[in-house]
Amino acid sequence: AGLATFPAPAQTGRVLRIGHQKGLLSVLKGRGTLEQRLAPLGVKLTWTEFTAGPVQLEALNVGSIDFGDVGEAPPIFAQAAGAPLAYVAATRPRPALEAVIVPPGSAIKTVADLKGKKVAYNKGSNVQYFLARLLEKHGLKYGDVQSVFLPPADARAAFEKGSVDAWVIWDPFLAAAEVTLGARVLADAQGVVNNRGYYFSSLDYANRNDDVIKLVIDELNKVDQWAGGHRDDLAKELSGLWGLPKPVVDKSVARTVYGTTPITRAILQEQQVIADTFFELKLIPKKINVLDAAAGRLG
Repeated sequence: AGLATFPAPAQTGRVLRIGHQKGLLSVLKGRGTLEQRLAPLGVKLTWTEFTAGPVQLEALNVGSIDFGDVGEAPPIFAQAAGAPLAYVAATRPRPALEAVIVPPGSAIKTVADLKGKKVAYNKGSNVQYFLARLLEKHGLKYGDVQSVFLPPADARAAFEKGSVDAWVIWDPFLAAAEVTLGARVLADAQGVVNNRGYYFSSLDYANRNDDVIKLVIDELNKVDQWAGGHRDDLAKELSGLWGLPKPVVDKSVARTVYGTTPITRAILQEQQVIADTFFELKLIPKKINVLDAAAGRLG
């Protein structure tokens, strides 16, 4: 029994449980290329789609997924809640992929006009950090707006009904609201926050299955390299995978910066700034050190 605790060099019967959002992982799932690459390692794959990062990281925390894609803010909340999070790769900054939108006929013309207004967004997602920074940039405090916490589908319904004044949302939900509802962008994240995406695992899984993680990131990087030069093909593919009209996906794909990068100290320092901001705003209960989630990957 003692020997069984040491994994054999080529472990058989390993599993990689991926939790994903509407992103490039959808492409890997649709193409089946990851299954092919993992088969020689004896690794089986499962896929679960999530609508937002916070629920994805809850799944990581309770041990039901091993890998996923997420925005900048959810990992901060997860780490503060004691989740065994490991950052394993990042995207390039993509500030055009999140924005504050208002209905086409709205009297709100500037960010300052949001004061006292009802603003819908998904609690704990990238947009929460973007909103905090955007308000600060325009001389408002985070508490100057009435935050209405709603997941994307419910927020869209509230936005359509006019029961909220503005909605802070990310692509492809953002593109869908622009194309199908005529929503007007009040401000996107350009010049405000980086809005990187992150790929994550658990510290335990990443340490025990480094070969698997490297391979997944390699496949993601291949899709990224291809995507930059084949936007129309990518939009066609994603339109089918996401079940969204192509003009919606075209809008999202056109403003995406493609590229997968390793986790560096500089990137984690960006995350530390977010963590410190959330602590100051009393959105997390304690200070955290983001480097604790580096999974020994910084050398």
